[in-house]
Amino acid sequence: MRIVISGASGFVGGALVAHLRQMGAHVTTLVRREPAEPETETRWDPAAGELQPGVLSGADAVINLNGRSISQGRWTAQVKNELRSSRLDATRTIVEAIGGATARPPLLINASATGFYGDRGDEDLTETSGPGSGFLADLSHAWESAALEARSDSTRVVLLRLGMVLGNGAALKKMLPPFKLGLGGPMGNGCQFWPWIAMDDVLGAIDHFLGHDDIEGPVNLVAPEAVTSKGFARALGKQLGIPAILPAPAFAVRLALGEMADALLLSSTRATPKVLEETNYRFRMPTLAETFSSILG
Repeated sequence: MRIVISGASGFVGGALVAHLRQMGAHVTTLVRREPAEPETETRWDPAAGELQPGVLSGADAVINLNGRSISQGRWTAQVKNELRSSRLDATRTIVEAIGGATARPPLLINASATGFYGDRGDEDLTETSGPGSGFLADLSHAWESAALEARSDSTRVVLLRLGMVLGNGAALKKMLPPFKLGLGGPMGNGCQFWPWIAMDDVLGAIDHFLGHDDIEGPVNLVAPEAVTSKGFARALGKQLGIPAILPAPAFAVRLALGEMADALLLSSTRATPKVLEETNYRFRMPTLAETFSSILG
């Protein structure tokens, strides 16, 4: 297969490129710098809307993971603008290039987030549930709407509503130091649901989408095991052999992180992987215990 990927330097993107190449795919990555390897890299400028349609023409799939990390720094007005533009500019540029390609790619896989649902308590959220409120929900909704502009009789669009991705890096990497110092514990009251998924299943699910032409629209990329902040802390503490009983008060988390604290750590999103389950995807890491054991064991 010939696959074009944006956001290849990110946590998920880097793992995906390595995985697809190992599986024998020819992967072209979109880069903003001068290509160091012209056979596998192509320059683009999403801020300026520059991407030659010929780059995408004839590709079996385009995978757009482009976007500034939502967990790096407080959400100032400037950061919010960068979070929006890094996602929407890239998506619109790719959609326009798909529309101009002489041989349109049959599949666009576009990143999104379970933040689409907002803070919904213990409500069971499937792909048919409506959007929530707040900055992250509004951003995810706009991001998905931009990607869906590529949908046509010849191009299907799959939207990856990603939960917290667990692997060797990113969120888990930031959690380990306080846990190892005995400071790990639930955030706030610990009752909020945290949607999560192992990196192995992100890669497995994308393989699944590449091989199933009947899947399109939003897909919750989350594990089938629903876990609260308290349950997450308990499972991680058990794997590390360190008690996870010291909670981080909500006011302290808000003081440290501002608006981001409510959107990422204190809100509750009980998303379920209905589409994956109904299309017979078999999870490789369905439980936190298995995931932590694989990553940290």
